[in-house]
Amino acid sequence: MKNKISIFLFSLIGGIAGAAILNFYLPNRVILNQATSTQTTEETFSNVNYKNANIPGSEDMVKASAIATPRVVFIKTISNQQTNDQFMDFWSAWDFFGRRGPVTSSGSGVIISTDGYIVTNLHVVKDADVIEVITNNNKHSYKAKVIGTDGSTDLALLKIEGTKLPNMTFGNSDDVKIGQWVLAVGNPFNLTSTVTAGIVSAKGRNINVVNNRFPIESFIQTDAAINPGNSGGALVNTNGELIGINTAIASNTGAYNGYGFAIPSNLVQKIVRDLIEYGEVQRGFTGLDVKDIDASIADKLNINDNLGVYVQYILPNGPGEDAGIKTGDVIIKVNEKAIESKSIFDEQISYFRPGDKVKISLLRNGKTIDAYIKLINREGNTAITRKSSVTSNSLGADFSVLSKIEAEKYGITSGIKISNLKNGRIRSMGIPEDFIVTSMNKKTFSKAEDLIKELENTRGQILIEGLYPNGSRGFFSFYAY
Repeated sequence: MKNKISIFLFSLIGGIAGAAILNFYLPNRVILNQATSTQTTEETFSNVNYKNANIPGSEDMVKASAIATPRVVFIKTISNQQTNDQFMDFWSAWDFFGRRGPVTSSGSGVIISTDGYIVTNLHVVKDADVIEVITNNNKHSYKAKVIGTDGSTDLALLKIEGTKLPNMTFGNSDDVKIGQWVLAVGNPFNLTSTVTAGIVSAKGRNINVVNNRFPIESFIQTDAAINPGNSGGALVNTNGELIGINTAIASNTGAYNGYGFAIPSNLVQKIVRDLIEYGEVQRGFTGLDVKDIDASIADKLNINDNLGVYVQYILPNGPGEDAGIKTGDVIIKVNEKAIESKSIFDEQISYFRPGDKVKISLLRNGKTIDAYIKLINREGNTAITRKSSVTSNSLGADFSVLSKIEAEKYGITSGIKISNLKNGRIRSMGIPEDFIVTSMNKKTFSKAEDLIKELENTRGQILIEGLYPNGSRGFFSFYAY
């Protein structure tokens, strides 16, 4: 008996010690709320008089929930990941015999117009061949098409053929205060129209989850419970107004752990307007590379606080240099908006388009100086850009020439970006979204059409070289019959 007790105590102590060690060394991970497979259940449709319910200044969460839930939809996607038998290597042959197939996943979306525009996260609909939108009561189902996407903010704009749909009213995310009550509405864990409550914990958060060369992260942080399936759902204030699109969580397990992040509604509005009007986001560039001010920079410049951003690089002959800004300057305001971090600086600049003139207030040698920057586009001029990608149905992707600004950022002279993947040859090769092709069989291309023609017609061994969105190099080798 004594031996059994000793063994039991030893096992118990060992288990506790092991758990403590695991908890100590387990890193905190920031995880995008990737949509997960789910089946919806029947739920009663909320009959709400929207105009009467939307009372400015109301703290009634019941009314805010009643406003928001009919305007948040369930999004189901199907991605056919079966390989194409024209491209056979070891792994594609393995896939061909059944390792992979159609994948179903899901997320949330927000209706923003009565005629069927819906905003969601890009990662909810990325690589989808079929997108189905289901209303919160499960009574209506629509096929959706992608109007446009923005990898820099992880946003996507969808369209369904509907009329007189209940649409969400945008709130002003600049007015959001830390500590105010908010509601998160979405479809987590197979549950439709789930509402959780919490407060705004912080603003302007940069958590490094957007995999893009020009990421814009200035998240609203909340402790309202956000779980897998909430991606693309609504963060609303107590008036039922949209103040953010729920996007990410910080968690050790992949489930809710007290930290949720939403894209500010003002940024969402700007992205949506651009996608509807131009087919792509109009992003203005300053020609500046800035970073947050740490203690060493503050000491060096004799600054009492760490507010503002430090200018560490200026594009030669760019708009920042033309405006007289110098390396070592500290930017403290953009159009009179205080800049507390790089994420807030990036957000404020993102509200403007190429050709817009922006007032920059900065510190130099203890003095405040105002400068005016005329923003440029990705090609280095001030013109409005239009969607210029070329679609290949046989390859199942869009192809676009890398812009001048992007090429300089990556340190290359040219490249062709692959995006909007569908079922086809590109996906069967294993090439990911937003991969930049710098050469095919050692041959470079300056036109998207030329690369498409080469990929469609070449037979035999093919070697593709290029860059992932984060700038790391990638290689893909396969045999085309």
